[in-house]
Amino acid sequence: MSFTTFDQATPRLQRSELAVPGSSPQLFEKAAKSQADVVFLDLEDAVAPDQKALARKNIIGAINDIDWGKKTLTVRINGLDTHYMYRDVIDVIEQASDRLDMIMIPKVGTAEDVYAVDMLVSQCEQAMGRKKRIGFSLIIETALGMANIDAIAKASKRNEALHFGVADYAASTRARTTNIGGPNPSYAVLTDQDGDAPRQLHWGDMWHYALARMVVAARAHGLRPIDGPFGDFSDAEGYRAAARRAAVLGCEGKWAIHPSQVALANEIMSPPEAEVAKAKRILEAMEQARKDGKGAVSLDGRLIDIASIRQAEALVAKADQIAAG
Repeated sequence: MSFTTFDQATPRLQRSELAVPGSSPQLFEKAAKSQADVVFLDLEDAVAPDQKALARKNIIGAINDIDWGKKTLTVRINGLDTHYMYRDVIDVIEQASDRLDMIMIPKVGTAEDVYAVDMLVSQCEQAMGRKKRIGFSLIIETALGMANIDAIAKASKRNEALHFGVADYAASTRARTTNIGGPNPSYAVLTDQDGDAPRQLHWGDMWHYALARMVVAARAHGLRPIDGPFGDFSDAEGYRAAARRAAVLGCEGKWAIHPSQVALANEIMSPPEAEVAKAKRILEAMEQARKDGKGAVSLDGRLIDIASIRQAEALVAKADQIAAG
């Protein structure tokens, strides 16, 4: 391990993150009763400009009055380039209860963006005498944000999670796609010519670099990497495929822009029972080897190294976190 280390963010279960527009208060109770690990009440993209003030009022009331159970409760504020942002922060912190866990900052482009919100939140917390520190979720959804992602990841002690905002990222990079998080048949390679044999077209994942880059930055700085939206909520198998890809790369969770996607996210982002069972066997073998005074551990004819043990510990810890609810 490097001598340079970062503390791990506050541990939270974040397999599924349900988006709920602040302008649709009729959805709040349903979200509170859902199986989502995290609910984010949205003041940004899902709310029309003439509804911003009312949505803010709705969200403050929802934080104060609704029983959210054990869910992590987040509010997505408007961007720093709007005149809504400062009022989002001030009104929510001054008027909402301590039930609020996190603030989600959209379109983060530089570390200074995080610093600006941190300063405002800190002043509001101090003025109101809040004891519970509000965490930050940061959405990386621009070319500028991706270019500065390491500085952004370590910009505040409040930082807990990085999210990949695929739709705005596509717009920022001028990507030739109108899908939200899905594949594109034009992002493909054609096999070489081989006589008269038909050439094969192999689709690629146009979001692989961006998502993998975000995962690296998040893990390097002790944060949780979360995959963003999958726009076609009628395509359950497409969502599963996107979530599996994100999980394999190291993401802990995925957004649900429709309630039907919550169960899919929880399913894919939970470690399979067989993997958890194997991980427990690895840890048991390690403990037995320690008792026997052996320096090496083997299981099923394979040598287990320290990296395998760390992976097993992480899997078991995640399973225990899910079991605890």
